[in-house]
Amino acid sequence: MHHNKIIQPWLEVVNVKKPTFFLLLLLLTIMLIISGCNSNANGNTISNLDGGITLYKSDSCGCCGLYLNYLKSKSKTDVKVINSPDVNFIKDEYNIPFDLRSCHTTVVGDYFVEGHIPLEAINKLMEEKPDILGIAMPGMPSGSPGMPGGKFEDFTIYSVNKDGSQNVFMTL
Repeated sequence: MHHNKIIQPWLEVVNVKKPTFFLLLLLLTIMLIISGCNSNANGNTISNLDGGITLYKSDSCGCCGLYLNYLKSKSKTDVKVINSPDVNFIKDEYNIPFDLRSCHTTVVGDYFVEGHIPLEAINKLMEEKPDILGIAMPGMPSGSPGMPGGKFEDFTIYSVNKDGSQNVFMTL
């Protein structure tokens, strides 16, 4: 079916010329794109942030740089970067258990966010503001933010309580 057979009846109904119709269609499309880019309705940016975001990473770690790009693209605030040959000092300062440690540590507001944590978990942390030290996803799971490859299993994110105990915070 030729596109003129579809468009022509609509043009007659709304009584516009073909160039005007396409101009209106183009403007409507641009408006929808712009409104979608500025919307946080689908949780595409970090929300309810109290305080700043600081990423502690090693200069030599490539996945840390990719995670930094992920954070920068999802945050409306600047992400401060602290490069260090040894990031264990920040892990020790925030009492991150050894079994939950990863290659980089992010401090979001008053919480630590350890490893390649997806945005959904950070937003849950910022919305609920639980009485914990922070959240962690140990290792470097394939397909997580900053890590190449596909996602082959659920991501389990743990919360670390002030007494050092751990619970499942969420599974994605």
